[in-house]
Amino acid sequence: MNSKVYSKDGKELRTIVLDDNVFGLPVNEDLIWYAINNELANKRQGNACTKGRAEVNGSNARPYAQKGTGRARRGDKKSPILVGGGTIFGPKPRDFSYSMPKKAKRQALKSILSLKAQSDILTIVEDFSIESGKTKDLAQLLNSLKPSGFESGKRTVLVLKDDDPILKRAAANIPWLKYLSYNRLKAHELFYGRQVLMLETAAKKLNEFYGESSSEANGEEAGQ
Repeated sequence: MNSKVYSKDGKELRTIVLDDNVFGLPVNEDLIWYAINNELANKRQGNACTKGRAEVNGSNARPYAQKGTGRARRGDKKSPILVGGGTIFGPKPRDFSYSMPKKAKRQALKSILSLKAQSDILTIVEDFSIESGKTKDLAQLLNSLKPSGFESGKRTVLVLKDDDPILKRAAANIPWLKYLSYNRLKAHELFYGRQVLMLETAAKKLNEFYGESSSEANGEEAGQ
């Protein structure tokens, strides 16, 4: 699969070859769903906590006599059916996280990349950095990409070639822009991005990182 590479001014520069094993696969919606739910479950804190009838404050005595009043029998004041009583089957702190098979997670991420590439949502730009680290400089650069079809203001994911702290600092204050390193992609952010802006070197590294040769190498290492 071939894709255009644009300059920082939004002009077409050249063509880059994208690996079909990464950007040209059939979309597996089931795997994408499992990967997104896995990430959301792992982010849950699980801090919700309620008190049962043995934990709330109150007396163990009955509010009135059990017999002779003509009323129904009543237990202590901590009964769940009374105001201020304990909670029945309420939530307790728990760990919602679980692990997903590595091969399934890789395949899900490749399915999302293929979906974005085949839907013309993926825009590849020549490598750039923001030396000043200022948000206004990055916003000005993004506005200059309009000739490439990029629209500022839409929910956008910027895929970086490495861990660039200066560029990340500049992008942190743009509410509609999220950044991901090529080797630390997140299914949730990538899937829900209405635009994917990818640096040229990041695209080349993704060809190697998720390509067929890389998968075979990982399989050989696992088998040893």
